[in-house]
Amino acid sequence: MDAADSLWRIFEAGKLIEQRKALGPPYMEFLRVPSLSCGIYFLEAGARDLQAPHDEDEVYFVLSGRARVHVAGKVEDVQPGSILYVGATAEHSFFEIEEDITLLVFFASGGPAE
Repeated sequence: MDAADSLWRIFEAGKLIEQRKALGPPYMEFLRVPSLSCGIYFLEAGARDLQAPHDEDEVYFVLSGRARVHVAGKVEDVQPGSILYVGATAEHSFFEIEEDITLLVFFASGGPAE
């Protein structure tokens, strides 16, 4: 990666989804910089989401699929276009995954935006 790549990059969601699928694991990180990490997370219909709480704040954007999510004692339905914020260390998991679900995931670290 040259100096310009460290300042900006363009990613195509469709290509990232295909790369993740080819690799196999449910999560594929595609960007990591000091204050941000981004990835694609995929769960098949009927799958169990086994993730544990994270040390960073996290935002999920549902690209496709439908499921329910349990966060800190609350349950909500998510579908394409849903945006979900989960604070650092909050217990959370997707369940009742009725359609294969693909999520764009952002992990934030550092201070507030300026």
